[in-house]
Amino acid sequence: MKATAWLCAIPAVWAFGTSLEKPLEREAPLRCPDYSSYAFRRHPPFSAGKFELPYQRPDPACRKFNLSEVEETIRSMKTVVKDPDLFRLFENCFPNTLDTAIAWKGKAAKPYSEKDEDLTFITTGDINAMWLRDSANQLQSYKTLLRANKSSSSLASLFRGAINLQARYILTSPHCNAFQPPTEATSLTAEYPFGAGTDYVVPTPESSAVFECKYELDSLAAFLQLSHEYYVGTRDTTFFGRHRWAEAVETIMNTTSALLAGTYAADGSVAPSPYQFQRQTTTASETLGNGGAGSPVRNGTGLVRSAFRPSDDACTYQLFIPANMMYSRYLGLCADIMDKLDRDKARQMRSFADSIRVGIEKYGRVNHRLFGKIYAYEVDGYGSHNTMDDANIPSLLSSAMFGYVHRSDPIYQNTRRFVLSNENPYFMSGPVINSTGGPHVGPGMAWPMSLIVRILTSDDDAEIVDSLKQLLSSTDGLGLIHESISTQSASIWTRQWFSWANGLFGQMMLDLRERKPHLLGLSYQ
Repeated sequence: MKATAWLCAIPAVWAFGTSLEKPLEREAPLRCPDYSSYAFRRHPPFSAGKFELPYQRPDPACRKFNLSEVEETIRSMKTVVKDPDLFRLFENCFPNTLDTAIAWKGKAAKPYSEKDEDLTFITTGDINAMWLRDSANQLQSYKTLLRANKSSSSLASLFRGAINLQARYILTSPHCNAFQPPTEATSLTAEYPFGAGTDYVVPTPESSAVFECKYELDSLAAFLQLSHEYYVGTRDTTFFGRHRWAEAVETIMNTTSALLAGTYAADGSVAPSPYQFQRQTTTASETLGNGGAGSPVRNGTGLVRSAFRPSDDACTYQLFIPANMMYSRYLGLCADIMDKLDRDKARQMRSFADSIRVGIEKYGRVNHRLFGKIYAYEVDGYGSHNTMDDANIPSLLSSAMFGYVHRSDPIYQNTRRFVLSNENPYFMSGPVINSTGGPHVGPGMAWPMSLIVRILTSDDDAEIVDSLKQLLSSTDGLGLIHESISTQSASIWTRQWFSWANGLFGQMMLDLRERKPHLLGLSYQ
């Protein structure tokens, strides 16, 4: 149900802004522009390069969350990034989640908690709902700045609040992907209440908290990713024992263990499906076949089923390899946290993670006629496989970015060459931009997110420079990263406000500062 707004369909409307219920620096003015409209217009001052990119940050008083370390990072990057347009794109994008998407931050109320529990509600940007995957990735942009800090106005507090709120959502509705504001956020209004639409879901979720209930394995993996990044940045093991983190992990393991099951029982009868989803729709990728159970899956593969992809599109085959890669990776890493709380549970986590990896390497590899042995995007365990890649993370391309494989791994390199070629049915090429797209928006629409991941997984200077040039020249003069762009016309795109992609661009630029600083000193005019 993730919305896609076309340029020609974006209304030029101003709306009342909403300040945080507990402002961290100063009260917001009575009127702040709605950022969907604000991002659709060019604002001075303009960069000094040929693209003359606008300054798209809201007024400081209209920003949702201010962090001095983020502002200092932006200032320090100005001495490193010599191209004025490239710096302006970083300046706009890196703080975008903090500026625009921290919709509410506060404390949990009874009956949810009797302790001092942080909560952070993060929207995708243009949709007033919190996706587990998106919110984890939005905060990931700032992971290199994360330090232990007990202050409620710190970056660490933002992470704690997101982890706590995600844990609450998972405990009540573990098969769901997107959620409404918590009841404590009285200034926010729930949109499109679940149950008022046409979705049929089994098991029935906690409808008052849910925005959408598409089961996506990567959503559960995203909670583990966010937890791991907080732990690495802070070494704050006490936090994980204070609230309900361990219970949420237990729920995740129980949910995914049930989804190891195949379609058929040992006697040939149809086994009860652990999850079903049906929607009245004219779009095939918005619902599941076979009575909502999806395509048949072989039993005993060691792989966890996923009904939907990170694009929120239905899986063709439910053994979705990138999500299994991500889940295996972060389940194993979070066992290090669980070691401090429950060693037996930590051993179970490592064993589960290892068994998924075995399943990936056994069932997830296929032989391609041009590229040799590669990873498939989806399989069913019976021999059917889907050889493609989608721009949304986790993807096959991003598997080296999140550490399932090293970027030098031969099978990953074969897979990468396939993904970035015209053999991938969703690789989009043209005079404007060349990158992976996907069925969510459709053929001909390339996603800048994939170009950013291409940079993050590359050691080749020429490839990185070419990708940066494409990103810089394809914002349609708005100075922000769009969801998708027509390969034939830079003026045709979706979503002028896509916080995840903006943050990912900033994350990539900081990565280049560490790995390839000389490339940031070049001109991209």
